[in-house]
Amino acid sequence: MSKPLFDAEALIAMFEGASAKQGAQLRKAASDATMAALQGRELTLKNMRGALKAVAEAASAGAAKNLGAGIDPEALLDQAVAGIDEAMLKAVEANRVALSTLVAQGADLREKHLAKALADLDRVEDTMYSAFKKASEGAAAPVAAAWAGVLEKLQAGGTLSGAKAAGTAEQVAEQMQGAMRSTRAASMRAAQALAESYTAMVSGVLIGMADALQAKAPAKKK
Repeated sequence: MSKPLFDAEALIAMFEGASAKQGAQLRKAASDATMAALQGRELTLKNMRGALKAVAEAASAGAAKNLGAGIDPEALLDQAVAGIDEAMLKAVEANRVALSTLVAQGADLREKHLAKALADLDRVEDTMYSAFKKASEGAAAPVAAAWAGVLEKLQAGGTLSGAKAAGTAEQVAEQMQGAMRSTRAASMRAAQALAESYTAMVSGVLIGMADALQAKAPAKKK
């Protein structure tokens, strides 16, 4: 697997120097890092897990260096997880756009590549939890204890992206049923070729979404 395309040292430094009042900045930094890591690879579960683990480990390493008075490492990690979750919402939306496009063009979700894509959506939350658990295993005692609290909350309440992924799988399945009842004509050979390049297609959608967000960002005041 290729190395994540995000600046791990910058994220570590961000969490190392963060104050208790910098929650929004930490969340954005983790979200941006996750988007950068995801854009560097096809959005398979294996690649997602690796990217999320790398971002979580960087945040964890920074939190481990920031244990001064008034700093709650669990609060720092909560912001990291929230930022990662925000980025994963975009990844789930990229999956939804790609799947919906393929279905509209006549693709059959029983085709193995798309059936796997739907099954993978149902595993997004488990993949995130697994990545965070792996990141916690290498943490020193104070941060490991903080991770335990974060993981307990995740098990109890889940993630926004996990919930959206499950809903997306149901939505696309319903769309497929509607498409099968319609009279749309499509080239099955072309649809199969699109299905086989599904993960690359999702990556392209995600990059396009990120580019659009950057284009809308207000210019910095000089």
